[in-house]
Amino acid sequence: MRKLSPAVTAQLDHAIKDVLKTTKTPGVTVGLWAPGKGSYVRAFGTADKATNAPMSPRFNMRVGSVTKTFTVTALLRLVDQKKVGLDDPVSKYVRGVPEGDRITLRHLAQMRSGLFNFTKDPDFGKAFVADPNRTFTPSELLAYSFKHPVAFTPGSAFQYSNTNSHLLAMVVEKVTGQSFNRYVEHDVVRPAGLKDTFMAHGTEFPAPRAHGYTDQTADGSTVDATEWSSSVTGASGAMISDLDDLRSWASTLTEGKLLSPATQAERMKMKPAGPEGLSYGLGVFDNHGWIGHNGSLPGYQTVMVRLPSAKATLVVHTTSDIAFHGEGLDTKFTKAVTSIVTPKNVYDIKVP
Repeated sequence: MRKLSPAVTAQLDHAIKDVLKTTKTPGVTVGLWAPGKGSYVRAFGTADKATNAPMSPRFNMRVGSVTKTFTVTALLRLVDQKKVGLDDPVSKYVRGVPEGDRITLRHLAQMRSGLFNFTKDPDFGKAFVADPNRTFTPSELLAYSFKHPVAFTPGSAFQYSNTNSHLLAMVVEKVTGQSFNRYVEHDVVRPAGLKDTFMAHGTEFPAPRAHGYTDQTADGSTVDATEWSSSVTGASGAMISDLDDLRSWASTLTEGKLLSPATQAERMKMKPAGPEGLSYGLGVFDNHGWIGHNGSLPGYQTVMVRLPSAKATLVVHTTSDIAFHGEGLDTKFTKAVTSIVTPKNVYDIKVP
């Protein structure tokens, strides 16, 4: 694909460098592919503050909650095989879930279960900050959630919760008899033709990669989180990928290439999800016309979205998750890019 015009390229370069400087983000990579207009693949800043090594668009990156698009696809593949039903109660597969006989697999995938997000539990926060390399089991993580009451009647409201994704992974394991990571690799990643995408089990993070920085520490100081364990994120955020694979995955996701038309239609049924212009389907959102997901975990943030009306795809990676005046770095960069290339569809997530 040819490159964007020099004028648009210059605009994007200026806008991205401005956000990089203003927010003091160490590094960012941006990939934009727009048929008929061209492509833009650039990296800015440093991949390692200790050595000042440059960023590269070829790096492997932790993609956080973009993982949820894979997790829900794994579930929907089982729906197509008639091994599970979207309206099955989660209690059919996993014991001990509060309101488990009323919470369906659809509710979990829609973020409408009402189950407490374990990452918001104070005791979890203390345990994580005390030892970021600790390995948490799924049962331990769910225990932090289940000690809290269900927030509302399942299905009646939207509330983002990592607990939902971990439960869906347990359902997949129960039904398939395989580990969740193995099932995703063989039944989602490989059929999608992705070469540099995998679920991390712990601290593995192969080169080439960029270092990531966070202030999720006991005293709020900024540290290098590159080697932190991914056991906390699991099915909600442990995936590692790169620009090229996420470009391909965005197309597979929005076009339903791994699913039957009927199941893809269920995935794309969007309901309002809080801020104006944002809605959520089954493990995927619509952000002012851009379909996909974002992700954040200590040290890294990602946006992977596709604008079907223009067949355009945008992937953004940052090497920090430190918010700037309450706004995510991933949103800052993605908003800057879309304000230039798709002014009628500007990506934005306003924090309530």
